[in-house]
Amino acid sequence: MPIVLTLTEGVIPAEKEGVAVERIVASFLRHHGLAGNSVMTPNVTSHVNVLPKGKTYAGGKPVDGAWIETKTPSFALADRAIQTAFLGDATEILHELSGGVLSKDRIWSDGVHAVDGTWNLGGRALSNAELGDAISAG
Repeated sequence: MPIVLTLTEGVIPAEKEGVAVERIVASFLRHHGLAGNSVMTPNVTSHVNVLPKGKTYAGGKPVDGAWIETKTPSFALADRAIQTAFLGDATEILHELSGGVLSKDRIWSDGVHAVDGTWNLGGRALSNAELGDAISAG
């Protein structure tokens, strides 16, 4: 379940990008009751895209910012309380790691739900039901 961070260069120090990923993934797992789950923990993946200043935009104008995008099965991030708690945590993490310089109104997020049956774990495409069974066993 990828979590993609896209950052304008310099909004958080480069050496803190990995810290951001680690803390955001931990928050995602915690809010879903899956912290330490042997199936999900290694399968919540992430990558960071860092774009040069002048190459990120809001309202068609250059802006320094951060974007958080999740790609999950439909049962993840489906509860409004989990959405607000997780995305609130992720926003706070990026704001904090910027030293308070990156304002929260310059941190955007969205979530994409994948088509049922498209999760590939261990070389095998799993349906939501099969994924749920694997998570329960973990």
